[in-house]
Amino acid sequence: MTTEQIRTLFSQGLLESSELKRKSSEDRTLLDALAEVSLVIADSLRKGGKVMFCGNGGSAADAQHLATEMVVRLTSDLERPAIAAIALTTDTSILTATANDYGYDFVFRRQIEALGNPGDVLIAISTSGKSSSVLAAMAAARAKRIFTVAWCGEDPRGMAPLADAVVAVPSQITARIQECHITLGHLLIHTVERLLYSNS
Repeated sequence: MTTEQIRTLFSQGLLESSELKRKSSEDRTLLDALAEVSLVIADSLRKGGKVMFCGNGGSAADAQHLATEMVVRLTSDLERPAIAAIALTTDTSILTATANDYGYDFVFRRQIEALGNPGDVLIAISTSGKSSSVLAAMAAARAKRIFTVAWCGEDPRGMAPLADAVVAVPSQITARIQECHITLGHLLIHTVERLLYSNS
């Protein structure tokens, strides 16, 4: 492969990613869902609730990333208190014990049963919308009256019946969906910070 061909691959990927973000920026359904989720999270936090994240693979990394931004901070331009958030993807003892004793589908569900409270928020991340462990988490969350967000790609059918809100990125390409997910996650946190701690 020549340098020119490699350059073209990078250029095409960047254009695909930016085009998906442009398309998402004009998706009224997506934007309305994000606005609703922002307001619900802010209300939950004001009442002493927390935000939980779960997902597999790259989505597990996104769950950890976004929980970190909430607990620590997103940017240095707004100093604010820590926000109560947890990624259900980080405790290897819980994950491996649950997978061993009950099966992998229970790895997030079991934590929600233990840690989740009515009025909390669960952001359940699955690019395919079909992850069985994520769907099990959503079902457990709904049973506990936890506001449940499907954070997915363009086909939310597996998640939608279990979701109070659906944030569906209009793509079927996993890498592009993940790139858009992290951008939307940053924007969600930015909005929640300002709903809670700023007049701007």
